Amino acid sequence: MTESPLPVARVSDEVRAALERRAPVVALESTIIAHGLPRPRNLRVAAELEELVRSAGAVPATVAVLDGVPCIGLAKDGLERVAADRSLRKLGFRDLAPALASGASGATTVSATAFLAARAGIRVFATGGLGGVHRRWTTTQDESADLALLARTRITVVCAGVKSVLDVPATLERLETLGVTVLGYRTAEFPGFYLASSGLPVDWTVREPAEVAAVMRAQDALGGPDSAVVVANPVPVAEQLDPRLHDRVLADGLAAADRAGVGGQAITPFLLSYLVEHTGGASLEANLAAVRGNVRLGAAIAVRWAGR
Repeated sequence: MTESPLPVARVSDEVRAALERRAPVVALESTIIAHGLPRPRNLRVAAELEELVRSAGAVPATVAVLDGVPCIGLAKDGLERVAADRSLRKLGFRDLAPALASGASGATTVSATAFLAARAGIRVFATGGLGGVHRRWTTTQDESADLALLARTRITVVCAGVKSVLDVPATLERLETLGVTVLGYRTAEFPGFYLASSGLPVDWTVREPAEVAAVMRAQDALGGPDSAVVVANPVPVAEQLDPRLHDRVLADGLAAADRAGVGGQAITPFLLSYLVEHTGGASLEANLAAVRGNVRLGAAIAVRWAGR
Protein backbone atom coordinates (compact mmCIF):
# COMPACT_ATOMS: atom_id res chain seq x y z
CA MET A 1 0.00 0.00 0.00
CA THR A 2 1.19 3.54 -0.70
CA GLU A 3 0.34 7.02 0.46
CA SER A 4 -2.44 8.86 -1.33
CA PRO A 5 -3.05 12.38 -2.69
CA LEU A 6 -5.58 12.44 0.16
CA PRO A 7 -3.02 12.77 2.98
CA VAL A 8 -4.90 10.80 5.61
CA ALA A 9 -5.89 7.91 3.32
CA ARG A 10 -4.26 4.75 2.10
CA VAL A 11 -4.79 3.92 -1.57
CA SER A 12 -4.03 0.38 -2.66
CA ASP A 13 -1.14 -0.03 -5.06
CA GLU A 14 -3.50 -1.33 -7.75
CA VAL A 15 -5.83 1.65 -7.50
CA ARG A 16 -2.99 4.16 -7.28
CA ALA A 17 -1.31 2.69 -10.38
CA ALA A 18 -4.61 2.83 -12.28
CA LEU A 19 -5.19 6.46 -11.32
CA GLU A 20 -1.66 7.44 -12.28
CA ARG A 21 -2.05 5.99 -15.77
CA ARG A 22 -5.63 7.29 -16.04
CA ALA A 23 -7.07 3.82 -16.28
CA PRO A 24 -10.74 3.30 -15.36
CA VAL A 25 -11.53 2.95 -11.65
CA VAL A 26 -14.89 2.39 -9.95
CA ALA A 27 -15.48 3.16 -6.27
CA LEU A 28 -17.66 0.73 -4.29
CA GLU A 29 -19.15 1.33 -0.86
CA SER A 30 -18.62 -1.08 2.02
CA THR A 31 -21.84 -0.58 4.00
CA ILE A 32 -23.65 -3.17 1.89
CA ILE A 33 -20.94 -5.67 2.85
CA ALA A 34 -20.83 -4.94 6.57
CA HIS A 35 -24.45 -4.03 7.28
CA GLY A 36 -26.62 -4.86 4.29
CA LEU A 37 -26.19 -8.60 3.74
CA PRO A 38 -26.20 -11.76 5.83
CA ARG A 39 -22.91 -13.51 6.56
CA PRO A 40 -21.17 -15.29 4.86
CA ARG A 41 -22.98 -14.24 1.70
CA ASN A 42 -21.76 -10.69 2.13
CA LEU A 43 -18.16 -11.68 1.42
CA ARG A 44 -19.15 -13.60 -1.71
CA VAL A 45 -21.10 -10.60 -2.96
CA ALA A 46 -18.18 -8.25 -2.23
CA ALA A 47 -15.88 -10.42 -4.32
CA GLU A 48 -18.51 -10.75 -7.04
CA LEU A 49 -18.95 -6.98 -7.36
CA GLU A 50 -15.21 -6.43 -7.63
CA GLU A 51 -15.02 -9.14 -10.30
CA LEU A 52 -17.81 -7.46 -12.28
CA VAL A 53 -15.71 -4.29 -12.37
CA ARG A 54 -12.59 -6.18 -13.45
CA SER A 55 -14.41 -8.12 -16.15
CA ALA A 56 -15.46 -4.82 -17.72
CA GLY A 57 -11.85 -3.63 -17.88
CA ALA A 58 -11.82 -1.37 -14.83
CA VAL A 59 -10.24 -1.47 -11.36
CA PRO A 60 -12.49 -1.79 -8.29
CA ALA A 61 -11.84 0.48 -5.30
CA THR A 62 -13.90 -0.70 -2.34
CA VAL A 63 -13.79 2.01 0.33
CA ALA A 64 -13.75 1.55 4.12
CA VAL A 65 -12.10 2.98 7.22
CA LEU A 66 -9.86 0.54 9.10
CA ASP A 67 -8.19 1.47 12.38
CA GLY A 68 -8.71 5.16 11.72
CA VAL A 69 -7.33 5.06 8.17
CA PRO A 70 -9.53 5.56 5.09
CA CYS A 71 -8.72 2.77 2.65
CA ILE A 72 -9.36 3.27 -1.06
CA GLY A 73 -9.19 -0.23 -2.46
CA LEU A 74 -9.14 -3.27 -0.19
CA ALA A 75 -6.98 -6.36 -0.45
CA LYS A 76 -8.49 -9.78 0.23
CA ASP A 77 -7.84 -9.57 3.96
CA GLY A 78 -9.44 -6.14 4.11
CA LEU A 79 -12.61 -7.36 2.40
CA GLU A 80 -12.70 -10.33 4.75
CA ARG A 81 -12.40 -8.06 7.76
CA VAL A 82 -15.21 -5.78 6.59
CA ALA A 83 -17.40 -8.80 5.96
CA ALA A 84 -16.66 -10.56 9.26
CA ASP A 85 -16.14 -7.85 11.90
CA ARG A 86 -19.49 -7.24 13.58
CA SER A 87 -18.09 -4.26 15.50
CA LEU A 88 -17.61 -2.11 12.38
CA ARG A 89 -19.54 1.12 12.58
CA LYS A 90 -21.56 2.65 9.77
CA LEU A 91 -19.75 5.84 8.74
CA GLY A 92 -21.26 8.75 6.87
CA PHE A 93 -19.25 11.81 5.88
CA ARG A 94 -19.83 13.52 9.24
CA ASP A 95 -18.39 10.49 11.04
CA LEU A 96 -15.07 10.43 9.20
CA ALA A 97 -13.17 12.93 11.35
CA PRO A 98 -14.14 11.31 14.68
CA ALA A 99 -13.36 7.88 13.25
CA LEU A 100 -9.92 8.98 12.09
CA ALA A 101 -9.18 10.77 15.36
CA SER A 102 -10.19 7.80 17.50
CA GLY A 103 -8.73 5.05 15.33
CA ALA A 104 -12.16 3.54 14.74
CA SER A 105 -13.11 1.16 11.95
CA GLY A 106 -16.25 1.34 9.88
CA ALA A 107 -18.00 0.72 6.61
CA THR A 108 -18.64 3.79 4.49
CA THR A 109 -22.08 4.91 3.36
CA VAL A 110 -22.79 6.77 0.12
CA SER A 111 -21.77 10.16 1.52
CA ALA A 112 -18.48 8.96 2.99
CA THR A 113 -17.61 6.80 0.00
CA ALA A 114 -18.33 9.57 -2.49
CA PHE A 115 -16.22 12.05 -0.53
CA LEU A 116 -13.22 9.76 -0.06
CA ALA A 117 -13.33 8.45 -3.63
CA ALA A 118 -13.50 11.94 -5.13
CA ARG A 119 -10.66 13.17 -2.93
CA ALA A 120 -8.55 10.25 -4.13
CA GLY A 121 -9.23 11.19 -7.77
CA ILE A 122 -11.89 8.60 -8.61
CA ARG A 123 -14.70 9.91 -10.77
CA VAL A 124 -17.20 7.02 -10.93
CA PHE A 125 -18.98 5.38 -7.98
CA ALA A 126 -21.50 2.53 -8.21
CA THR A 127 -23.94 1.76 -5.40
CA GLY A 128 -27.44 0.44 -4.77
CA GLY A 129 -29.72 3.32 -3.85
CA LEU A 130 -29.19 6.81 -2.50
CA GLY A 131 -30.49 8.17 0.75
CA GLY A 132 -32.92 11.05 0.51
CA VAL A 133 -35.73 12.97 2.13
CA HIS A 134 -37.59 10.91 4.70
CA ARG A 135 -41.34 10.62 4.80
CA ARG A 136 -42.99 13.20 7.11
CA TRP A 137 -40.08 15.53 6.48
CA THR A 138 -42.26 18.53 7.31
CA THR A 139 -42.42 17.37 10.92
CA THR A 140 -39.12 15.50 11.33
CA GLN A 141 -36.78 17.55 9.08
CA ASP A 142 -35.02 14.22 8.41
CA GLU A 143 -32.92 14.17 5.25
CA SER A 144 -29.98 11.98 4.30
CA ALA A 145 -26.54 13.56 4.29
CA ASP A 146 -26.08 11.97 0.85
CA LEU A 147 -27.90 14.82 -0.86
CA ALA A 148 -25.90 17.75 0.49
CA LEU A 149 -22.62 15.87 0.00
CA LEU A 150 -23.44 15.11 -3.64
CA ALA A 151 -24.24 18.80 -4.16
CA ARG A 152 -20.59 19.65 -3.43
CA THR A 153 -18.70 16.61 -4.76
CA ARG A 154 -17.65 16.09 -8.38
CA ILE A 155 -18.40 12.40 -8.84
CA THR A 156 -20.72 10.35 -11.04
CA VAL A 157 -22.92 8.03 -8.98
CA VAL A 158 -24.64 5.09 -10.63
CA CYS A 159 -27.62 3.97 -8.56
CA ALA A 160 -31.11 2.49 -8.80
CA GLY A 161 -32.69 5.72 -7.61
CA VAL A 162 -33.30 6.37 -3.91
CA LYS A 163 -34.50 3.85 -1.38
CA SER A 164 -38.23 3.40 -1.93
CA VAL A 165 -38.99 3.67 1.80
CA LEU A 166 -38.19 7.40 1.49
CA ASP A 167 -40.16 10.33 0.09
CA VAL A 168 -39.06 9.97 -3.52
CA PRO A 169 -40.83 13.03 -5.00
CA ALA A 170 -39.40 15.26 -2.26
CA THR A 171 -35.94 13.79 -2.82
CA LEU A 172 -36.07 14.60 -6.51
CA GLU A 173 -37.12 18.15 -5.66
CA ARG A 174 -34.16 18.47 -3.28
CA LEU A 175 -31.73 17.16 -5.88
CA GLU A 176 -33.03 19.79 -8.29
CA THR A 177 -32.70 22.54 -5.68
CA LEU A 178 -29.16 21.44 -4.85
CA GLY A 179 -28.12 21.49 -8.51
CA VAL A 180 -27.41 17.77 -8.81
CA THR A 181 -27.81 16.51 -12.37
CA VAL A 182 -30.00 13.41 -12.71
CA LEU A 183 -29.83 11.24 -15.81
CA GLY A 184 -32.16 8.32 -16.48
CA TYR A 185 -30.24 5.46 -18.08
CA ARG A 186 -32.39 4.11 -20.90
CA THR A 187 -35.47 5.28 -19.05
CA ALA A 188 -37.66 8.38 -18.94
CA GLU A 189 -38.81 7.51 -15.42
CA PHE A 190 -36.86 7.66 -12.18
CA PRO A 191 -36.18 4.14 -10.89
CA GLY A 192 -37.83 2.92 -7.69
CA PHE A 193 -34.86 1.06 -6.14
CA TYR A 194 -36.55 -2.35 -5.71
CA LEU A 195 -38.83 -1.40 -8.61
CA ALA A 196 -37.95 -0.54 -12.19
CA SER A 197 -39.92 2.71 -11.96
CA SER A 198 -41.10 5.10 -9.28
CA GLY A 199 -43.61 6.55 -11.74
CA LEU A 200 -41.84 9.93 -11.62
CA PRO A 201 -40.24 11.47 -14.71
CA VAL A 202 -36.61 12.39 -15.25
CA ASP A 203 -35.67 15.39 -17.35
CA TRP A 204 -32.78 13.77 -19.19
CA THR A 205 -32.33 10.30 -20.65
CA VAL A 206 -29.07 8.79 -21.85
CA ARG A 207 -28.76 5.48 -23.64
CA GLU A 208 -25.06 4.62 -23.71
CA PRO A 209 -22.08 4.90 -21.31
CA ALA A 210 -20.38 7.20 -23.81
CA GLU A 211 -23.24 9.69 -23.39
CA VAL A 212 -22.69 9.76 -19.63
CA ALA A 213 -18.98 10.38 -20.18
CA ALA A 214 -19.89 13.23 -22.53
CA VAL A 215 -22.04 14.80 -19.80
CA MET A 216 -19.13 14.50 -17.38
CA ARG A 217 -16.80 16.23 -19.84
CA ALA A 218 -19.34 18.99 -20.43
CA GLN A 219 -19.73 19.43 -16.67
CA ASP A 220 -15.97 19.92 -16.34
CA ALA A 221 -15.89 22.32 -19.30
CA LEU A 222 -18.56 24.50 -17.70
CA GLY A 223 -16.40 24.98 -14.63
CA GLY A 224 -19.32 25.50 -12.29
CA PRO A 225 -19.63 24.43 -8.67
CA ASP A 226 -18.50 20.93 -7.87
CA SER A 227 -21.54 18.65 -7.85
CA ALA A 228 -22.40 15.09 -8.70
CA VAL A 229 -24.05 13.50 -11.70
CA VAL A 230 -26.57 10.85 -10.67
CA VAL A 231 -27.09 8.12 -13.24
CA ALA A 232 -30.39 6.45 -12.36
CA ASN A 233 -30.27 2.90 -13.66
CA PRO A 234 -33.42 0.81 -13.16
CA VAL A 235 -33.35 -2.77 -11.96
CA PRO A 236 -34.49 -5.04 -14.81
CA VAL A 237 -38.25 -5.57 -14.77
CA ALA A 238 -37.75 -9.33 -14.64
CA GLU A 239 -35.70 -8.95 -11.45
CA GLN A 240 -37.68 -6.25 -9.65
CA LEU A 241 -39.73 -6.86 -6.53
CA ASP A 242 -43.37 -7.46 -7.31
CA PRO A 243 -44.86 -3.93 -7.14
CA ARG A 244 -48.04 -5.02 -5.34
CA LEU A 245 -46.04 -6.96 -2.76
CA HIS A 246 -43.71 -3.97 -2.33
CA ASP A 247 -46.53 -1.51 -1.75
CA ARG A 248 -48.40 -3.78 0.67
CA VAL A 249 -45.38 -4.70 2.78
CA LEU A 250 -44.09 -1.13 2.85
CA ALA A 251 -47.45 0.15 4.09
CA ASP A 252 -47.45 -2.56 6.77
CA GLY A 253 -43.86 -1.67 7.70
CA LEU A 254 -44.68 2.01 8.09
CA ALA A 255 -47.57 1.12 10.37
CA ALA A 256 -45.32 -1.23 12.38
CA ALA A 257 -42.72 1.53 12.76
CA ASP A 258 -45.40 3.87 14.11
CA ARG A 259 -46.58 1.29 16.62
CA ALA A 260 -43.01 0.65 17.77
CA GLY A 261 -42.15 4.34 17.97
CA VAL A 262 -39.31 3.95 15.50
CA GLY A 263 -38.04 7.20 13.98
CA GLY A 264 -35.00 9.24 13.08
CA GLN A 265 -31.97 7.37 11.80
CA ALA A 266 -33.50 4.06 12.85
CA ILE A 267 -36.46 4.21 10.49
CA THR A 268 -34.68 3.32 7.24
CA PRO A 269 -32.88 0.19 8.53
CA PHE A 270 -36.12 -0.83 10.28
CA LEU A 271 -38.13 -0.60 7.07
CA LEU A 272 -35.47 -2.28 4.92
CA SER A 273 -35.27 -5.17 7.38
CA TYR A 274 -39.06 -5.37 7.51
CA LEU A 275 -39.19 -5.62 3.73
CA VAL A 276 -36.59 -8.40 3.65
CA GLU A 277 -38.45 -10.39 6.31
CA HIS A 278 -41.95 -9.93 4.99
CA THR A 279 -41.13 -10.47 1.31
CA GLY A 280 -39.34 -13.72 2.09
CA GLY A 281 -36.02 -12.22 1.01
CA ALA A 282 -37.34 -11.07 -2.37
CA SER A 283 -36.50 -7.43 -1.63
CA LEU A 284 -32.89 -8.41 -0.89
CA GLU A 285 -32.62 -10.22 -4.22
CA ALA A 286 -34.03 -7.20 -6.07
CA ASN A 287 -31.54 -4.99 -4.25
CA LEU A 288 -28.65 -7.22 -5.31
CA ALA A 289 -29.90 -7.34 -8.89
CA ALA A 290 -29.91 -3.54 -8.91
CA VAL A 291 -26.42 -3.33 -7.40
CA ARG A 292 -25.00 -5.75 -9.96
CA GLY A 293 -26.50 -3.76 -12.82
CA ASN A 294 -25.17 -0.50 -11.38
CA VAL A 295 -21.67 -1.92 -10.97
CA ARG A 296 -21.63 -3.17 -14.56
CA LEU A 297 -22.82 0.20 -15.83
CA GLY A 298 -20.43 2.10 -13.58
CA ALA A 299 -17.51 0.12 -14.98
CA ALA A 300 -18.65 0.78 -18.55
CA ILE A 301 -18.90 4.51 -17.83
CA ALA A 302 -15.46 4.53 -16.20
CA VAL A 303 -13.97 2.83 -19.24
CA ARG A 304 -15.51 5.45 -21.53
CA TRP A 305 -14.40 8.26 -19.23
CA ALA A 306 -10.83 6.97 -19.14
CA GLY A 307 -10.79 6.70 -22.92
CA ARG A 308 -11.34 10.41 -23.39
